[in-house]
Amino acid sequence: MEYTYIDMSTYPRRKHFDYFRSLAYPYVGMTVNLDVTEFVNKSKAQGLPFFLSLCYCVAQAANGVPEFRQRIKDGGIIQYDWCQPSHTLALEDGSYCYCNLECDMSFREYLPKALEAQKKAFEERSLEDGEDGDSLLFVSSIPFISYSSLVQPVPCPADSNPRISWGKYFRQGDRLLLPVSVLCNHALVDAIHISRFYATLDMALTSLFR
Repeated sequence: MEYTYIDMSTYPRRKHFDYFRSLAYPYVGMTVNLDVTEFVNKSKAQGLPFFLSLCYCVAQAANGVPEFRQRIKDGGIIQYDWCQPSHTLALEDGSYCYCNLECDMSFREYLPKALEAQKKAFEERSLEDGEDGDSLLFVSSIPFISYSSLVQPVPCPADSNPRISWGKYFRQGDRLLLPVSVLCNHALVDAIHISRFYATLDMALTSLFR
């Protein structure tokens, strides 16, 4: 994937970058319940796969926030032109493998490609990230339960790939809510950037079927 280097001499978060990189656990995260009522109803009405449809929206939202496309490299920051999601794919033995999806296209083009990618990943059952793992958005879901918080495993030394996960949607009054968790490296991402991701995702969910 193509990327450019950020000019650290003019980077406004240079002090924040240096500080958070020095921490043993440099991550920041939160869980937000998103209203997915319209999204669920319309995806069901059109017979569309919930996970793949949501994953497309998540990828569009994450790529809409430049900080989610930034990675730490060689002591500086690079920014990818586009980041593809790599999601966990459940296997019949209770384990999982990884599946990388191409989402930089229209939803109509994306869906058949995504279904084929899942089929291939299910056959290969790989836990490898591919040639450029830094460019990926790490995506997972826990469709069995709803939750109010999520703790995710992270490597040591720390990486800088955003991790996005969601649980089982639940009913609250006449609305359907979905817990969506985000974990990012604080050297690159602040709460304001995560908030922009959620706002962008909310717009993507409501506009997908329009």
